[in-house]
Amino acid sequence: MQKVELLAPAGNYEALAGALNAGADAVYLGGAKFGARAYADNFSEEEICRAVRYAHILGKKVYLTVNTLVKEREFSTLYDYISPLYEAGLDGVIIQDLGVWQYIRETFPGMALHASTQMTVTGSQGALLLKEIGAARIVPARELSLSEIRSMKENTGLELECFIHGAMCYSYSGQCLFSSILGGRSGNRGRCAQPCRLPYQILDQAGGPKGDAGYVLSLKDMCTLSFLPRLIEAGIDSFKIEGRMKRPEYAAGVTAVYRKYIDLYYENGSRNYRVEQADMDRLRKLYIRDEVQTGYYERHNGREMITVKKPGYLGQDDKLLSEIAGAYLNGERKARASVTGFFHAGEAARIRMDGEGVSLTIEGQTVEQAKNRPMSREDFLKHLRKTGNSFVEITEEQADTGDGAFMPVGRLNELRRNAVEAFENRLIEKNGLLPYRKRVKDTLQNGPQNRILPLKRPQLHVAVQNIAQLQTALKYPCERIYLDSDWYLEESDQIGQCLEGRSVPAIFLALPYIVREKDGSYFRELFSRTEETFPVEGFLVRNLESLSAIRTFAAPYEIVTDTGIYCFNRESARLLGKYCKESYLPWELNGKEGGALTKEIAACAGREETVDNGPLRMSMVVYGTIPMMLSANCVRKTAGVCRGQESPCSRQEKYELSDRYHVRFPVQCRCRHCYNIIYNSVPCSLHQKRKELAGMQLFAWRLDFVWETGSQTDKILDCFFHKKQEFPAAEYTAGHYARGVE
Repeated sequence: MQKVELLAPAGNYEALAGALNAGADAVYLGGAKFGARAYADNFSEEEICRAVRYAHILGKKVYLTVNTLVKEREFSTLYDYISPLYEAGLDGVIIQDLGVWQYIRETFPGMALHASTQMTVTGSQGALLLKEIGAARIVPARELSLSEIRSMKENTGLELECFIHGAMCYSYSGQCLFSSILGGRSGNRGRCAQPCRLPYQILDQAGGPKGDAGYVLSLKDMCTLSFLPRLIEAGIDSFKIEGRMKRPEYAAGVTAVYRKYIDLYYENGSRNYRVEQADMDRLRKLYIRDEVQTGYYERHNGREMITVKKPGYLGQDDKLLSEIAGAYLNGERKARASVTGFFHAGEAARIRMDGEGVSLTIEGQTVEQAKNRPMSREDFLKHLRKTGNSFVEITEEQADTGDGAFMPVGRLNELRRNAVEAFENRLIEKNGLLPYRKRVKDTLQNGPQNRILPLKRPQLHVAVQNIAQLQTALKYPCERIYLDSDWYLEESDQIGQCLEGRSVPAIFLALPYIVREKDGSYFRELFSRTEETFPVEGFLVRNLESLSAIRTFAAPYEIVTDTGIYCFNRESARLLGKYCKESYLPWELNGKEGGALTKEIAACAGREETVDNGPLRMSMVVYGTIPMMLSANCVRKTAGVCRGQESPCSRQEKYELSDRYHVRFPVQCRCRHCYNIIYNSVPCSLHQKRKELAGMQLFAWRLDFVWETGSQTDKILDCFFHKKQEFPAAEYTAGHYARGVE
């Protein structure tokens, strides 16, 4: 039986060595760039290369986090960053950005690609799409249940890496813009300021408080020690411990406890599996919040998962930290070997090394006959016992020398270094791992420069969620209307009556932000309904699961990917262009970055890398309230007022979160799929940027409406279409158009 991998975090080299000493099978770490923990110590290039070699000598693996979104101007540094680590034998790369994925797959053959939890993979369809483009492993969304994990494993055959311990985000990872919108520190760029750990009051539609004020977005830390057997039997391949921002004692201490119980399971089975209270207490003393919970494996959401009163960490136990440091934080372990040198004048010098199940002999240059003073046996031994900064410890040294033998010290040291390196390489190969790879060439092509492109008027598209908004939108000359797909299923007859007899624009359906394994029936119902009602020409897709499902169920339809399937660079546009004809600029690119990217993509028309569908058309949301967080948890459930699936709330009901400054963030409960959308407090509008937007080579401008009344919708559309009306909202933001994110 293949044992589950225990994967530990390493914020620095001391943590890496400690975690390996404590029993980790692999570690994940970040380098100087592109990592989702920008404020961790992180590793230099030299440290990563050394870490990989050290781990391989122990038979362990190292994975690099390249799990942030990468801007076009940063992309040129990716080759120089990854190349030396690839050559050092790096085992895998954990990736969020689709462009980074495309580039590493094409440039670094044999590198294992792991889909980060930041990719928000919520089901088998999304995992299969990633498998199609080279995924070796998926780190699914942390919100999945054990049955969903089991189903994904059975349906895809991919390796699955799941979190078993540590801090948890309230939002689906990769779908949170809270920190980004409020303060410019993007979680997608490794700089989250954690506004979810601040206090909020839940308010109902009338503005009345519901439940206790407190840390209602702060999840308790995860601890799954009590039901590890069920996780193993679900088919999970790698157990991941969260914590690259935490101290080396945490990485080593938590690893040691989970190592103990994983081994106990394989020795005794699940029937005799018991967790000692002393070990639970030990974990609680290692940087755990006031209470722990088992994550989403056994529940979909609930107030019991929230640390409403005490979001901070408990005080550390210095005695325990000292004990862990003494046991595990004692540096690298050395491979032990004996060495024998053969030095006879007129013969090739030889060094034999034996140890750790490896035996090898390395030949050097011919030993000389001494002209003056020959070298003594002790002279040779003195140089043989040195191992420098290697991972080898010499336990015994011998020298077989002839009369008058002499060898220049430089040549002797070079031979010894070659022997030690060869011994390390043989150990690594014995462990089934790579000692190194050959250098490869950069595949990144520069796009056309200074090419003058014809400007076209962008189309105007409108997204609506109720009849009043739809009726208003139909009065304007928009080329496309997006209907919320849940609303479409609920009221398709009423929508059809509204459209009947009119000259209507193209109708697309805007799919849910989150879909799960169970939503296969949702898609079947959706496509069945489109065959019975008015013509639907395409879909706005907001996650990888839907992107894959649409291809399965509805090949003839046009696909547009929304802002949350991040097209941050030209390489991601190349990849997305294989699956759709149009994509939306992400919220986190500023106007200058978005314009440069859009022009670059448009200028690729006719080039070799242009996709089958032609160059990807890029569009932009120019009005709408930004969805800042998507959560499997529910503020109504936390407040104790959830009515459940038997009596779901309307999409038009608006709960709110009020912060310390009484700023209110609207919350939409999507009960059919059981997730919340937490929106920004004010809408984003670029009505003052129309002239700049006109020069950005955009295919379409989209206006998104959620709770706006028919009158409000009319005024906003009039402002954009006819430019006669002053913008009706007293407060609004331009989002990241001017500032962008770090």
